Amino acid sequence: MTFAQRPVPRYTSYPTAADFASAVGEGETRAWAAGVAPGSAISVYAHIPFCDRLCWYCGCATSVPNGYDRIAAYVGVLHEEVDLWADALGPHGGLAHLHFGGGSPNSLSAEDMGGLIGHISQRFGLRPDAEIAMELDPRVLSVAQIEAMAAAGVNRVSLGVQTLNAQVQTAINRVQPREQVERVIARLNAAGIIQHNMDLMYGLPGQTVADVEEAAAFAVLHKASRISVFGYAHVPWFAKHQAAIDEDSLPDISARFAQAEAASAILVDAGYVPVGLDHFARADDSLAIAASTGRLRRNFQGYTDDPCDTLIGLGTSSISQFSEGYVQNRKDRNAWRDAVLAGRLPSERGIALTEDDRLRARAIERLMCDLRVDVPAVCAEMGAPAGSLNDALETARFLVPAGLCQVEGGVVSVPFEARVMLRTVAQCFDGRFKPAPRRHAKAV
Repeated sequence: MTFAQRPVPRYTSYPTAADFASAVGEGETRAWAAGVAPGSAISVYAHIPFCDRLCWYCGCATSVPNGYDRIAAYVGVLHEEVDLWADALGPHGGLAHLHFGGGSPNSLSAEDMGGLIGHISQRFGLRPDAEIAMELDPRVLSVAQIEAMAAAGVNRVSLGVQTLNAQVQTAINRVQPREQVERVIARLNAAGIIQHNMDLMYGLPGQTVADVEEAAAFAVLHKASRISVFGYAHVPWFAKHQAAIDEDSLPDISARFAQAEAASAILVDAGYVPVGLDHFARADDSLAIAASTGRLRRNFQGYTDDPCDTLIGLGTSSISQFSEGYVQNRKDRNAWRDAVLAGRLPSERGIALTEDDRLRARAIERLMCDLRVDVPAVCAEMGAPAGSLNDALETARFLVPAGLCQVEGGVVSVPFEARVMLRTVAQCFDGRFKPAPRRHAKAV
């Protein structure tokens, strides 16, 4: 098995969710929430697990509601969960980042969308300079929803573009003509929501280098603020609907490499700044600025300039982050609802961080963000004995002959041309990694 075919975590956290356990539950969650540093800003993520129709490539926790009643009921419980968290938190400095993900957040009606943003903003104390971001499905975004978002203060959106090739769109069950996406962009701009992120993908069934280049050029043409270029992860044992994709139609490893490099070339030539593993940003965007000044972070939403140490996850399966550890909400919608309506934080599992976890998390985050980590400096910063990460350095040296990284003294760096393999290098610092063929997606 080549390095590119090895399954490795995405490292949006360390330890990863695969290490969470039921030993951490509501008791720990309440203690951690009450202990948030006074005056410190917080972030909130709200999970909306519904889509108008399923895209075959998707690995997210989502479903088709078949009517609005299920969505309305879910939103009602979300309001209750907002109140539970707001009451559980210690005195803090207000809400700095609010992110809606899914699923498709615009599966909510315009009224529910505005009402939920307003309630979250009021209960957590929205800061004047806060970012309110929302992931959107361009196929089902209405003028009324755009107006509701603008009125509620949404100032950044992420558009799921993925690909513009009609045949590939059909193969992944996400048909959205170029003109449809352009209409959405025009309407968002007219409403004053001008910070647009675009999500693109490579490695989709039947996809070619030319297809990926077309999508990248589209994002450049429309001046996207940030662009993600994700590789399709085929995990039908985890996401059952991916079985609808013909595995024989998927590009092989060499084709995936070529597609990732083609997208990168288009975006870099257009002046976009490469950010971490798979993101690009305009030079004037806050993400690019964070990357250039060493302030880039990585959390469950991916790369971010959000400096908050506390992230509250709302809704089913959402993960909350505290300085003491992580906790995940119940995945089963009925169990989540029952816990919230009984006045309990719906924590199902999590993990308390050890000092070794914190040390390794810091090293992994810096490598994932900067493509470079000074191991002795990280040990000194975290108050760890020198040599605490010698095992990681030794493992990384095995990757040097393959061109995946360089190790000079205590510094591990990943060449730009090898950044698509960044997760494999980060895994060297993972003290909990357990090889398992169906636990994580392939490296590329």
